[in-house]
Amino acid sequence: MSAAASIEHASGKDRGDENFPVGSWLIRAGLRRHVHAYYAFARNADDIADHPDLAPAEKIARLDAMEAVLDGDDPTRSPSAARLRESLAETNVDPVHARELLVAFRQDATKTRYASWDELMRYCRYSAAPVGRYVLDLHGESRQTWPASDALCASLQVLNHLQDCAKDFDTLDRSYIPGDWLQAVGLGPDAVTAKATPPALRSVFDAMLKRTAELNAKAARLPGFVVARGLRVETAIIVGLARRLHRRLLREDPLAGRVKLRRNDAISAVLAGLPRLL
Repeated sequence: MSAAASIEHASGKDRGDENFPVGSWLIRAGLRRHVHAYYAFARNADDIADHPDLAPAEKIARLDAMEAVLDGDDPTRSPSAARLRESLAETNVDPVHARELLVAFRQDATKTRYASWDELMRYCRYSAAPVGRYVLDLHGESRQTWPASDALCASLQVLNHLQDCAKDFDTLDRSYIPGDWLQAVGLGPDAVTAKATPPALRSVFDAMLKRTAELNAKAARLPGFVVARGLRVETAIIVGLARRLHRRLLREDPLAGRVKLRRNDAISAVLAGLPRLL
């Protein structure tokens, strides 16, 4: 890889593949492009960390290059980092929210198991919380919003881990399921290779969902703290989507097929969130 070559490797995923809206029409028009710049940076970093054919050292080198571009290095090496650098300079938002994401993605390059729920939550502090904090800071919101936002982002992260648990293990030998909970029921990370969830593994999934329900309860306070009306509605919608995906994962089997939100879930969440405009 030459010094001037781009280190990015897009997976083809975009904002439409997420469980939640990213910089939707509810966000003030002048801020949407900045949210999109942050998302593009995060998406490219995630694609590097999850690339099945890159060695861990190469992944870390590429993520380091993205941070170097944030700091002023050759923009051609990481166009998404260069765009975010310009955005951060324009908005005066602290680049810490981008740097912290890179901490999590570097961890993904080398760490494939999580020993406990607490360890998983420490990972979510860097893999998920910075996203919410960035959007809140971009809008000039008070930092009293952060605890509820962190809870919402962690919930979305865990729900996504449950959706993709079989794929993550198959393609990346990665498991975000707490190892101590698996061991307590006599299972290992490879339990997700079954075609359907056995009762013992279902009990672990349900334990994760119980903790996620607690995160959702804390996250429900977030819209009440947000001043910007459009963002307040968007956070209310995302809280609703998290709850609906949580209910689907309680009822459906993520090993039998990917559990995902449906159109009626989105419509219901939007209708429930719209009163927050008032």
